[in-house]
Amino acid sequence: MSLEKELADAFRKLGKRSVDTFVAEVVSVDKEKGICVVKDDTIEYDEVRLCAVINAQGNKFFIFPKQGSTVLVSPIKEDINDLYVEEYSEIEAVEIEIGQAKFAFDTNGFLFKKSNETLSGLINELIAAIIAITVPTAVGPSGVPINAAQFTSLQTRFQTLLKTN
Repeated sequence: MSLEKELADAFRKLGKRSVDTFVAEVVSVDKEKGICVVKDDTIEYDEVRLCAVINAQGNKFFIFPKQGSTVLVSPIKEDINDLYVEEYSEIEAVEIEIGQAKFAFDTNGFLFKKSNETLSGLINELIAAIIAITVPTAVGPSGVPINAAQFTSLQTRFQTLLKTN
């Protein structure tokens, strides 16, 4: 073996992590805590973080893997007892919280929320107000707008796109 090869192998061994990233299957997901349970061929690991950094101010950015999907799990500071999901094969949902603002989406739609207001709720109120518009005329208030059915159709379409919670 050449000296160059021996040196390269020695440096590779020096830089090698004591705990490597590994492939695991998602057993369950706890969206409230931002953790999941995963298993590899022999061991089940609980409390695996879905975000490497836990923010004390409540800011969150979670990607929730689908149960039964495959993920890559890595240790934090090479500690096998402190793991996080690094990559996902299938995603069930994404959730971002910054202070009082929240953005989340999954196959059921999108949630845009700030404090107690949601985009879905505001759009529903806006369309209801438009449908209820009456205009004073010489013979009394006007009736329902002639295109009220179009507004109702739009309201239904928004409800399928946007979530309320």
